[in-house]
Amino acid sequence: MPAAVRRDRHIDTAAAESPSPLDVARKGFDHLVTGTEPLSLDCRGLEGLPDRCVALDELLDRLLHGPCPQEVKDYVWCVLVERSRTVGATWALACAGMALPALANVAKRLAARHSAEPYDVHAEVLLGFLTALITVDLSQPHIVVRLKWAAYRRGLAALTAALDAPVPVEISRFAAAPSEPPAGHPDLVLARAVRAGVLTRTEADLIGRTRLEGESVSDWAGEHHLTLASVYKARRRAEQRLVALMRDEDRTAKVRDAAARGSATRRSRSAPSRPDRRALRSSLSVLLMTGCPKASAEPVSSGAGAPP
Repeated sequence: MPAAVRRDRHIDTAAAESPSPLDVARKGFDHLVTGTEPLSLDCRGLEGLPDRCVALDELLDRLLHGPCPQEVKDYVWCVLVERSRTVGATWALACAGMALPALANVAKRLAARHSAEPYDVHAEVLLGFLTALITVDLSQPHIVVRLKWAAYRRGLAALTAALDAPVPVEISRFAAAPSEPPAGHPDLVLARAVRAGVLTRTEADLIGRTRLEGESVSDWAGEHHLTLASVYKARRRAEQRLVALMRDEDRTAKVRDAAARGSATRRSRSAPSRPDRRALRSSLSVLLMTGCPKASAEPVSSGAGAPP
């Protein structure tokens, strides 16, 4: 297997006896591409690829680091996904293996920024990817990018649900459990805005990728077949609504926190005070309201370009 593929291992295994789902997928992929007859794809006639059958581990290395045009990458992924749908589990595992660098980065990011069990995060990310193999539109470009974001959304949704769950407290303690999760993280702010109907999934994807992930607006616009001016205008309007939502939440949180502190003081002098969870929201507000170029075109429609 090419060294470049082996170097791109970002999966942290907490315990050797309990490998994560992505570790299991990696081992399965390694098995598929070793031996005298590794799982391969016929790449004859494809620009930037050898004129022969190419083992999938070598193909992954060439797609990541070679001079392949985007059209060729999309064609390869179209074939891979179609085989996962028609042939079955072997090619679904092959797809997961081909996407492991992206899936590992998604899982690492989610696990690092949230208090969650890494095993569960990896499981949700992998499940989101495998589920998207069934539904992803193969007629649209950037197939693997859309699969990656489906995996990310699944992982983020699971984390959001976990944070929304009630926090257990000891019966002997008088202080009430916190009435809200640590929801100031930008990812959770976007997820909550979508759930509240303030943003569409497309708008949240736009803000997340161009503001938080560092993707250029031009790349996002090209992927969704939209003009640069319309995307800038859509992002500016969406961010204005998002900032308004965060300000409303801050006002509500202040009232709720004051009431909770007063109640806790009356019940027990030793009750712990709640931490301030508004710092990250304020930082995101500053980020969103700066550096938004003006444009005159129409905004992105609420359904356009939404990943599956």
